[in-house]
Amino acid sequence: MLQQLGKGVVITGSGAATPAVSLTNQDLSQIVDTSDEWITTRTGIRERRLAVPGQSLCELASIAGEKAIAMAGIAPEDIDLIILATSTADDLFGTASQIQAKIGANKAVAFDLTAACSGFVFALVTGAQFIRNGVYRNVLLIGGDILSRWVDWSDRRTCILFGDGAGAVVMQAAESDLADSDRLLGFEIRSDGTQNHYLNLSYKSEPKELVEGVAINQGTFQPITMNGQEVYRFAVKRVPEVIEKALHRANLTVDQIDWLILHQANQRILDAVAQRLKIPSEKVISNLANYGNTSAASIAIALDEAVRADKIKPGDTIATAGFGAGLTWGAAIFQWGK
Repeated sequence: MLQQLGKGVVITGSGAATPAVSLTNQDLSQIVDTSDEWITTRTGIRERRLAVPGQSLCELASIAGEKAIAMAGIAPEDIDLIILATSTADDLFGTASQIQAKIGANKAVAFDLTAACSGFVFALVTGAQFIRNGVYRNVLLIGGDILSRWVDWSDRRTCILFGDGAGAVVMQAAESDLADSDRLLGFEIRSDGTQNHYLNLSYKSEPKELVEGVAINQGTFQPITMNGQEVYRFAVKRVPEVIEKALHRANLTVDQIDWLILHQANQRILDAVAQRLKIPSEKVISNLANYGNTSAASIAIALDEAVRADKIKPGDTIATAGFGAGLTWGAAIFQWGK
């Protein structure tokens, strides 16, 4: 896998948007048989944000994207490509083009990418290839999901986990062609379809006869189902491995990481991965207590909060990893800013 081609990549802006309405663990205890203590001790989540009726993914993603563009110091007209990582598009044909129109990025091509909770990392790697090949200079990457649409709110195994939101980054071609100007230092992405059944948002259909002898299937997608124990085992084994592979590609060691930003799924997973990699807790960025699992949005939301709090500074080395349905997982090592 070639990872150092043509132009280098710099990540120059971030943004995030979450709904104003929150659902606390105490609120959830009125819906299903659970408690704040039970949820907090098992997941680390205390509340999650939920999109209100009429609030679209396009709306949240556009706000996050506009914030990232502003931080990068460019205009929407400068964007060449928009990649929306999502599993919950407003339109099954795609939502990225709606975002392109809404933010006024009239020169950009736009498409959706689906890799569930790994979506942000997969999209980061995908967008980087367009820059490295010299095709585009400015790429807007947005991770966003409104999972509340597809949660079974009577299933306490899953309804406690998920929240809604969007996060974004702007990736640009480095001003210099020198190898040390490339801020995406290494990556590794993986899939294993043999474990697909552990986490699903599946389509269920019923046969419908159109005319005699001609039938089709029609139906809709069903709420999220998950085998939590198997997903946990998968994450704590595969995520440290994929981070180590990405670090090897970057020619870096674990102690050279300034920050670890994992997909915000479960605090126990974050802690277990950090412990296996021997990364101290003060280097682990976590905000899932306030947002829950926002799928493809989670890494970008956490990154943006840390950048805007002046926690992450230009030149800091970040290891990030996503993992989830597919099953998919991946890691990227990058330095923040130019």
